[in-house]
Amino acid sequence: MTPNQAPDQLPTISEQMAEQLGGWRGLVESSLPVAVFVVANVVWGLRPALLCAVGFAVALAGWRLSQRRPTRHALNGMVGVGIGAAFAWNTGEAKDFYLPGILYGIGYSFALMGSIVIRRPLVGWLWSIIVDGGRQQWRLDPRLLRTFGWLTALWATVYLAKAGLQAWIFYSGLDDETKATTLGVIRIALGFPPYALLLGLTVWTVRRVLREPVHTAVAA
Repeated sequence: MTPNQAPDQLPTISEQMAEQLGGWRGLVESSLPVAVFVVANVVWGLRPALLCAVGFAVALAGWRLSQRRPTRHALNGMVGVGIGAAFAWNTGEAKDFYLPGILYGIGYSFALMGSIVIRRPLVGWLWSIIVDGGRQQWRLDPRLLRTFGWLTALWATVYLAKAGLQAWIFYSGLDDETKATTLGVIRIALGFPPYALLLGLTVWTVRRVLREPVHTAVAA
């Protein structure tokens, strides 16, 4: 929320998108450690590639911290790269660098679908935390409850589809190096583009419902 913004005034769509995506810099920086791993693994092999990816992620987070810039995306990337690197280092197989991400995707999908079943759709909860100051009034509005329900289902479907595609490559008959390279390309290509589209659709849909007169929604 900007200093001149009224307490109940929502940020603009562009402001909300920029906040969650971190701008073009956040998009690029979140993908760089994975790109470094893909290239280094082809050129030098697994262990040097893991060291390069982890070192790059740490350096990136440190650089953003020294510049007093928001570090959320860089830190998230550093943690994700570190966990994946630990898996691959222990097994000696490059494809295992991507296994935690696959498991996270499946876990996120089940958590999202479970939240719909108990009528606490996670997208609504995240909206209230990120945009609406933690207020939970949306749970008392049937329009918003339905909207957040199907938006949560959409997010869950996309997460599961991404994880399913990566799992299919992971367990395919390809050799380890080909699997690792393919999974890296998929991770980058299906990282932020679908996330940006889902976020944009979510912001646009919720704002549209909020602008809709209550009597119109009831009449429909």
